[in-house]
Amino acid sequence: MKTKTFAKLSLYILFSFLFLTYAAGQSARGKGRISGEVIDEEGNPIVSAKIIVEFLGGEVAKREVTSNKRGAWGLMGLGTGRWKVTVTADGYVPASTDIYVQQLERNPKITLTLNRLHAEDRPLIEDESSFELLDQGNQLFSEKKYDEALLAFEEFLEKNPKAYQVRLNIADCFREKGEYEKAIEQCNLILEKISEGEPMGKEIGAKAQAGIGECYLKKNDLENAQKYFKLSVETYQENEIIAYNIGEIYFSNQKLDEAVQYFTMATQIKPDWSDAFYKLGLVYLNKPDYEMAKDCFEKFLALEPETERSESVRNILSQLEKIKK
Repeated sequence: MKTKTFAKLSLYILFSFLFLTYAAGQSARGKGRISGEVIDEEGNPIVSAKIIVEFLGGEVAKREVTSNKRGAWGLMGLGTGRWKVTVTADGYVPASTDIYVQQLERNPKITLTLNRLHAEDRPLIEDESSFELLDQGNQLFSEKKYDEALLAFEEFLEKNPKAYQVRLNIADCFREKGEYEKAIEQCNLILEKISEGEPMGKEIGAKAQAGIGECYLKKNDLENAQKYFKLSVETYQENEIIAYNIGEIYFSNQKLDEAVQYFTMATQIKPDWSDAFYKLGLVYLNKPDYEMAKDCFEKFLALEPETERSESVRNILSQLEKIKK
């Protein structure tokens, strides 16, 4: 009995460390690595796209890189926490997404699809001052100067009224200010344009729906949060990142059953993706459901047998075996 109790205590301490690492104070500097690709609507690589990655934590940090001939890019030295990734390219509508960067695990690959500008839109958005406004807004947002960031994004939208995707940036500002209804309104304006036939793409629609869901979750309206998260993944069913990011949102809010649902969905969309199995194992460990955690971690090790986080998973599995004895 003492051995079993000690094993449970050891596992609790081990998991507590892992969860605190996940939710601890964040710094812009670290050993985190991210990578991705930039493609057009037909799936072709976009060369020399500009990728700006900005830390959304307390520190002000910004990294820049350009895509290579395969549309691929990568960055190292990032700290744990949320980072905003913005991509621009000549002749395309800018796109952005958020990612939660981890230190001890491989972060999911980021694929951003850029929509081509229509001929009538080009003069409105290709001027350098417009891109400067975007950069300025993103920088102010990373500094948590949300009112000033709003002014920059709204000025950009005024100059480029057909670039509706910037309303996601505006919605982010309102959400961080706690003005959830205004954030939801911005996301709904995007959805209206898509329903009217604007060539925004299903990815931008899925992000708008997920944005509404996150606002409802912060308002403790779980029913509506679930509704819009469900709509988001249904809109872009083949994109495992959408499901994974929703799982992250739920997990960070300690909504474990819902986190399980979306991390599981990510594993179903991409069965050979170790990241989703790893995170699913952590959620089950926190529930606690040790049998399911063991199953997920074993699937993770089959996909990722020799990495830094593989050793931590083996330690967890070892503790789980002691509990069973």
